[in-house]
Amino acid sequence: MELNNRFSLGFFPTPLTELKNLSKIYSSCNLFIKRDDHTGLASGGNKTRKLEYLIQEAIEQGCDTVITAGAQQSNHCRQTAAACAIANLKCHLVLGGEKPEIYNGNILLSELLGAKIHFTGENRKGEDIEQIYSSLKLQGANPYIIPYGGSNITGALGYVNAVKELQEQLTGRNLKLDYIFFASSSGGMQAGLTLGKMLYDLEAELIPINIDKNETAGQKLEEVIFGIVNQGKEMFQINKAFDYIDIKLIKDYDKAGYGVVSSNEIEAMNLLAKTEGILLDPVYTARAFYGMMDYLNKRLLPEKSNVLFWHTGGLPAIFYYSAEYMMKI
Repeated sequence: MELNNRFSLGFFPTPLTELKNLSKIYSSCNLFIKRDDHTGLASGGNKTRKLEYLIQEAIEQGCDTVITAGAQQSNHCRQTAAACAIANLKCHLVLGGEKPEIYNGNILLSELLGAKIHFTGENRKGEDIEQIYSSLKLQGANPYIIPYGGSNITGALGYVNAVKELQEQLTGRNLKLDYIFFASSSGGMQAGLTLGKMLYDLEAELIPINIDKNETAGQKLEEVIFGIVNQGKEMFQINKAFDYIDIKLIKDYDKAGYGVVSSNEIEAMNLLAKTEGILLDPVYTARAFYGMMDYLNKRLLPEKSNVLFWHTGGLPAIFYYSAEYMMKI
């Protein structure tokens, strides 16, 4: 699939701005932010980039229905529901947990966007998709399965293209980045950025903050990323060496567990909101942002480095976790 062969869903390029107030607090480095919370699809987020390619593939295959999965407050599922509404496709979401008495956060928005929601208890990574797929086939539907997080080679193309977008912004500003911090959970974004670095000669070092300790379909996150990158290398005929050992995942900040809001996330949310007026979500971006804060506090990066935080969205989850936030401030 060509990088320009995608179903338009978002507003691009997303802003690249300097964190001027925060750079005064962490004066050893120059801090920037890439605002993929402003992609525009049902309150934005990084999945918009992936879904442009995934929805295009579903349409090309003649599908009329999309199935995907995630945790109950999945940002990916909320954006998939919105993408399906735009593309006139039916949407089935396979969400972990039990059906709540009152919908809020992302699940409320997914319902509003027209998705049919299936609750699957402890299974939050698509373990029950095949069963729903078979049922829909028997009903005459032609479903297309989007994997957990939209993380396969098709979805990863969104972040290959994002590196091209970023390089154009950097060139226009005569700016060079040294480090890029971001949340890594299902692997597609990290794989796409890795491929984009190879294709477009992005020199910045990727610093992915691990969010979720659990495996996906019996695979470690490193295995998922490695598989996607190798597929991409073949697709784009990239000859640069890439080994399993080259996959970097910072696992120092995931000890609380997936979706557990700790004082670290609260600290990160408060700092960015109160200094720059930018909102982080408590599950992904706050954990990743805290990781960057910790690097800066410990002066683990060279002086005068240009450091980018890639904001991947997640705003609606703030409302679901509001009680936990209030208990910890």
